[in-house]
Parts: sequence; structure tokens; C-alpha cells
Amino acid sequence: MSLTDREDHEVQRANAAGRTPVVFVHGLWLLPAAWQPWRTLFEAHGYATLAPDWPDDPATVADARAYPAAFAGKKIKQVTDHMAEVIGRLTTRPAVIGHSFGGLITQQLAGRGLAAVSVPIDPAPFRGVLPLPFSELRSAWPVIGNPANYRRAVSLTYRQFRYSFANAVNEPEAKELYEAHSVAGSGKLPFQAAMANVNPGSQAKVDTANPDRGPMLLIGGEKDHVAPWPVTNASYRRQRRNRGLTTVHKMPDRGHSLVLDSGWREVADVVLAFLKEHN
Repeated sequence: MSLTDREDHEVQRANAAGRTPVVFVHGLWLLPAAWQPWRTLFEAHGYATLAPDWPDDPATVADARAYPAAFAGKKIKQVTDHMAEVIGRLTTRPAVIGHSFGGLITQQLAGRGLAAVSVPIDPAPFRGVLPLPFSELRSAWPVIGNPANYRRAVSLTYRQFRYSFANAVNEPEAKELYEAHSVAGSGKLPFQAAMANVNPGSQAKVDTANPDRGPMLLIGGEKDHVAPWPVTNASYRRQRRNRGLTTVHKMPDRGHSLVLDSGWREVADVVLAFLKEHN
């Protein structure tokens, strides 16, 4: 693997800044630019921020929609290894914040001892997380309902996005979020998550016992359909066995779009407070 020019520039900038770095990890059906409001806020609070790509991410939403096949075939380990490579080039161990599948990847990075502090937000489940609410299955069904999607890039229709991501915002905002952010995603990741508890070799594993994991805050949206609160809470129950500080926070009345929608600042303020106290 290798870093893109943009990623290399962000690493060099963070190393030169002498500030605590914060690495933002996006989830499935999004691009790194979704984190831009967060990056602006965290930079204003004295952090040096990075938002790495998943391997082969197109540069823009327009590019992604013009060539959706770029997303096909990506697996969890491929993405996590790339994030680990970016972090490995930093001179200071960063805080890592991830959303959805990015939240699962954040936990894997923390489990490798690569994060000084970590915040998984609405994280996808890992092996050993057992709850499977109906809304989670329904959200994944556009992918896992067709085995041929395993090798494809899959886009959400607006109706699917409205149910899975944007159920807790009004219709105009849901449409705005869909137009601004929704792109195709690798079909392999939902299959990997769905099979994690029956596949001993699953890539959706997390080392929750590493004593160098660092403090962790898990955040879940009360009304999330993709990663419902019982899933986040079950992840917390497994993570709290770690000797490091582990805490969980439920965001009332929030869905899976909580890092993107008009209420993103409320979530970001919770994260900032945790970082300032524990990093």
C-alpha cells in the first residue's frame, strides 16, 4: 500500500504542526470529505486533523458517482491496514474517531495499540457482538439480500438512504444529505459483518484485551437503524473488559446521520470533551 499525495501532505502537515493529531475514519457509502466540518472545529481547538481515504476512494462525490466500480472488492482488513499505514507515519500517536464501519475500524486500530484515545460512533458490529435488531438487517438487506453483491459496488437509493441513514431528520434534510454525501460502497463489508459470528477467520475481529488500547468512548444514536443502540451497547460491554477507560454515550433522538446532519456539532462537542479530558 502507499499513501496518496493528499494523505502524505496531511501527515507531513500534522507532524510539522506539533499538535495532537486526530485521524477521522469514514464509513461505508461516504467519503472523507464528510468529516470537513469536524476537521474545521477540531483544528480551531488546537488539533492537527487527517481524514484518510479508503483505498481507491475517488476524490469527490461527483467522481464517485461517475465511477462507482472503484469501491468494489474492498475488505475490512484492507481498509484497516491502510489506516494503520497512515498512523504509522505520524510522529505522535493520534486520537482516532470513526463512524459506522469506520467505528469498527477505529476499534481495530485501538486494538493494535495505534490510538492514544479512540471514539467509535455508531460502530458496525465485530465478532462477538451478538444483537441483530430488525432495523440493522433491513438496512443491510440491499447488499446482503443478493449474494452477487459480494463482488460489486452497491449504491443506496434515496428510499434506502432515508431509512438507514436519515430516518431521524426531516425529509428536506434527508434529501440534502443524500445528494451531498451518498456514494457507492463495497458489497464485501456488509457480508463480512453479517458472517462475523459464524466465521472464525472473520476480518471483523477486534482485540479488546490489548492493554495499550487507550481510553475509548463509544457513541450511539438512539434511533440509529444501521447500527442500533443495542449493537453499540453490546460493543461497549465487550470493550469495558479492557483495563483502559471505556465509556458509552447515547445520543437521544439521533440516527445514523448524526455525524453529518444539522446536529453534528452536538456529537462533536461530546467527543471534544472526551479528548480534552483523556488525551
